[in-house]
Amino acid sequence: MLASIPVVLLLLLLTPFIPNVSADVTVPKAPNAANGEMKKGPVFIIPVDQKIERGLQSFLERGFTEAANYGAVLIVLEVDTPGGLVSSAEQIGTMVRDSDIPTAAFIKGDAASAGSYIALNAGAIIMKPGSMIGSASLVDSSGQKVDDAKMVSYWKSKMIGAAALNERDPDIAAGMVDSNLVVDKPDLGVSKAQGEIIALSSDEALKAGYADQITTTPEEAITWLGYTTDDIFRVEHTGAEKMSQFLTNPIIMTILLFIGITGIVIELIVPGFGAPGIIGTLAFVLYFFGNSVAGFAGSETWLLFIIGLVMLVLELFVPSFGILGILGSVSLVAGVVRAAYSFTHALFSLGIAFAAATVVIVIVAVAFKERGIWNRFILKDTLSKDQGFVPVEEKLSLVGAIGNSITPLRPSGTAMIGGERVDVVTEGSFISVNAPVSVVKVEGGRIVVKEIKE
Repeated sequence: MLASIPVVLLLLLLTPFIPNVSADVTVPKAPNAANGEMKKGPVFIIPVDQKIERGLQSFLERGFTEAANYGAVLIVLEVDTPGGLVSSAEQIGTMVRDSDIPTAAFIKGDAASAGSYIALNAGAIIMKPGSMIGSASLVDSSGQKVDDAKMVSYWKSKMIGAAALNERDPDIAAGMVDSNLVVDKPDLGVSKAQGEIIALSSDEALKAGYADQITTTPEEAITWLGYTTDDIFRVEHTGAEKMSQFLTNPIIMTILLFIGITGIVIELIVPGFGAPGIIGTLAFVLYFFGNSVAGFAGSETWLLFIIGLVMLVLELFVPSFGILGILGSVSLVAGVVRAAYSFTHALFSLGIAFAAATVVIVIVAVAFKERGIWNRFILKDTLSKDQGFVPVEEKLSLVGAIGNSITPLRPSGTAMIGGERVDVVTEGSFISVNAPVSVVKVEGGRIVVKEIKE
């Protein structure tokens, strides 16, 4: 009994230095790993590693379909995105939320803006050290903050609803969107003043309940969730999808429109080259192909383009007072705009391309003016002696000669001058038959006479 007293005293002295881990961080338990069993089956990893738009939505739809066809037991979204279109994010979020296959988001980089909304719709959120989630305020196409109260309120409600799916604090989700809110959650480690937007690091998200675990790889995340890693399938972008990502870049789209407009117009106004028309058509085909694979363009855009092109060609050969040309131009513009993911971006790209194309077309038209199609509508033939045409001989020797009118001159008629019958014309007066006349002047084949008064 007495021997145990020093041991008790030693424990009492060391107690203040023993850390109480459970008081600071409560590590959540994985859904399937809690009972010690690992679920087997195909696990699909689908990257969300680009700007959120219709193209990403089409890619994810394909990935979810493949996962369902393979009988996948889990879908992991590998998120690293700066955000994007709210409309596409909503549809992707709905697809993730309503999936019959359990979903998880592994944030390996940034789940910013609309990316945070997609992650919140997943069944679990696992983050890589150094990653972030949040900063979901609305901005327009130029990156400027959107202050429209109705739009901010709508997007805030969507974020709150997504956070509520897994009982995450709704105020934090609201603070990711609305800079006017004040959020003070010291127990969750979140504090936001007015004018700020919440963005959480991996450690902050874990403490705030916006991450369920932190792992370095998606495979570790899969294991933590209680699934085996024996059958992991990573959905990759196809060659067409990668090419589509390149072709739908706003700068590339503008260049393709410029080449397309320039090539086709040059081929129409300076026929005979062939190359400009082929290159221009190919540029338009690439434009529509990229947007079609990305899911922006449907078959109607191809139809509008073909109809517009045919109308422009017909305008050159069928007199329509410009109606065919106007309808063709409208059809082409409508096809280009409908094919793009953004009406505003399409018009902006089209405007730049058209302005640049106009400059090049004018330069080419001037340089090849001898071959322009306008030469078809200009009479350039001349009746020269070299071509066998002999002009009427001017009878200048008759000037001052005297003769008699054979027919009445009203004011034209026939007179006998110098023993030769010639066609003459008066200066406007009437001269009767057998009246004496003299030649006043000769203009080409025109002989002018006047009556001699006695």
